[in-house]
Amino acid sequence: MTVLNVDFPFRFDGRGRTATADHAAHVQNLVEQVLFTTPGERVNRPDFGCGLLDLVFEPAGPEMVATVEMTAQAALQRWLGDLLTIERLEVTVEEATLSVSLSYRLIATGDQHSVRIDGGTAR
Repeated sequence: MTVLNVDFPFRFDGRGRTATADHAAHVQNLVEQVLFTTPGERVNRPDFGCGLLDLVFEPAGPEMVATVEMTAQAALQRWLGDLLTIERLEVTVEEATLSVSLSYRLIATGDQHSVRIDGGTAR
């Protein structure tokens, strides 16, 4: 069975076909979707996401850091637990900038990957 990992955001490749991504890039796209989607935003999956962007204007402090860590980890485990294992999830606030650092291992390959989100942009 061939698996088609559609690239996100949706676009067309140079041949005019739906752009695809390798497994590692596809999982990273999914991680970003889970973190940046607000529950209620998706019609057929109203509980999908963790609401990270809803916390942008909340007061920065240890309570907010703990809330983000808990909700992000729970959402990633729920929605992507069959694709990855979370090894480290760290949330920090520096000068009103929220940063989320995530290290995970792909279940299919065992490869370790990481993503860092600073103030709404993933790297």
